[in-house]
Amino acid sequence: MKILFLGDVMGRAGRRAITDNLARLRTEWKLDFIVVNGENATSGMGLSAPHAKTLLEAGADCLTLGDHAFDQKDMLSFIEQEPRIIRPLNFSKSAPGKGARLFTAQNGKKVLVTQALGQVFMKRPYDDPFSALEPVLKTHPLGGLAQAIIVDMHCEATSEKMAMGHWCDGRASLVVGTHTHVPTADAMILPGGTGYLTDAGMCGDYHSVIGMEKAEPLRRFITGMPKERFTPANGEASLSGVYLETDDRSGRATRVVPVRTGGVLQESTP
Repeated sequence: MKILFLGDVMGRAGRRAITDNLARLRTEWKLDFIVVNGENATSGMGLSAPHAKTLLEAGADCLTLGDHAFDQKDMLSFIEQEPRIIRPLNFSKSAPGKGARLFTAQNGKKVLVTQALGQVFMKRPYDDPFSALEPVLKTHPLGGLAQAIIVDMHCEATSEKMAMGHWCDGRASLVVGTHTHVPTADAMILPGGTGYLTDAGMCGDYHSVIGMEKAEPLRRFITGMPKERFTPANGEASLSGVYLETDDRSGRATRVVPVRTGGVLQESTP
């Protein structure tokens, strides 16, 4: 299979990059399945139902969320109606929606998508992501019913993302980190056949401070005092993420390529 995973969509600029490019990339790269992390697509804080519809209509097969999963209150009900949206497994035991789901790709093959929140440096004490993922991966062994398994590890610490990658090695097709909005340069295939990237980066304007207009973050760093709300930067966005090819029989990764296209980042495509 040929799979594209795109990192956190950031505000209007990120949404525009998705709607302008995703259908074309599916055709050009012959993609079988597309996952988009959409948790910052609405004003940089969460994902609203209308913006979720926009991303899905643009060509995303699945949307993952994160620690801002329910910042937009309409997502509390919309996620129950829209099975293509995945929230973190370990967000809360009472949270609506699902943290893992088996999808059917356009070519009829099965793809399992799941997401977990990390614990290190996060603002809230989430449940252990490793024990949360264990029953999901145990129920869906790689190379079984699912031809591919994608794990979105949404957290701050690179060490925690790396630990999750090694823990999932041989049990997932791809472990990819999200949340920090900065793409890393360590795309690789681990010894057990799992594709890995510490952070997919963001789909947003990189002339910014992790997607926000520069003035207010700079003011807070320099003075320690807030003055205004953060506002997403709205210049030309880069699509940032990872391209994955898998072996259908084993579910293992055969090729992993960082994706950066458009905007100011150096181009990297399959």
